[in-house]
Amino acid sequence: MGNKFLDCTALTIVIIGAINWGLIGFFQFDLVAFLFGNMSVVSRIIYDLVGICGLYLLSFYRYCGRKNP
Repeated sequence: MGNKFLDCTALTIVIIGAINWGLIGFFQFDLVAFLFGNMSVVSRIIYDLVGICGLYLLSFYRYCGRKNP
């Protein structure tokens, strides 16, 4: 994989996004909107970062089923 810091940061951001989606699905509670306002500039930046990190992590599928080098 590429840069370990970038990989770990992207994975952490996507996990936080997944937890937020879980809260929305199970409890109808949007943590990002609660903390930063409904579709405020900060909320939109957070949603954008989660989306960008998710797209970046799509590249991890190259490594599925591959043994360590």
